[in-house]
Amino acid sequence: MLRSLRPLAAAALLLPATFATNAAAESAQADADDEAAGSAAAQCEFTPTPENPAAKPVSVPSASARAKGTVDIGFWTNYGWFVVRMDRSNAPCGVHNFVHLTRSWFYNDTQCFRLTNSPRLGVLQCGDIYRQEEGGPGYKFPDEVTGKETYPRGTVAMGNQGPGTNGSEFFIVHSHANIAPNYTVLGQVIIGMDTLDRIVAAGIQDPDLDGPPKYPVRIHFVATLGQHP
Repeated sequence: MLRSLRPLAAAALLLPATFATNAAAESAQADADDEAAGSAAAQCEFTPTPENPAAKPVSVPSASARAKGTVDIGFWTNYGWFVVRMDRSNAPCGVHNFVHLTRSWFYNDTQCFRLTNSPRLGVLQCGDIYRQEEGGPGYKFPDEVTGKETYPRGTVAMGNQGPGTNGSEFFIVHSHANIAPNYTVLGQVIIGMDTLDRIVAAGIQDPDLDGPPKYPVRIHFVATLGQHP
């Protein structure tokens, strides 16, 4: 396993110098690939939310999404970096949306506004551009859940404000999440859980252990690192 992750880590370290140049071309190619996925495609329903316009310029993703394979997403923060392997077969529309937002630079230069570390819930919540649960992409899409979802350490899942309200918000489980299976699971952190541990160790402003991080958690940029069949 360690050997197989070394090329990924090397690519992650080199990516900051090159990702901006390639992002627009990658996004266009990704949409074309998804449209051409054929029998391996899922149809997604992205509904504009004019009452909650996009917090950053971003288009609505294409309706056709790959329904198999994985994609690795790298996150660079002021606490370090980590990599998430997202599973298209489990959440084709959720992963398709996340890749679209990543390649649209939606998550770049944003802040994670919520950190929890209670006996019930230990997560870092990100993807809200303005403040906690405010500032989405200007559209929403349905949940992809079976009712059997669990959220162990390292899980990355969509956040929402009720059924069918997915947009850009997501959370990373740094310890455990004893919550109802109402949140679409995107994938797992495969490198860099120590970054999450540093964020937790820095503390939370709220004495109830559910509120803004004591010291801001900033996402400098997010980028796709590679796809796997």
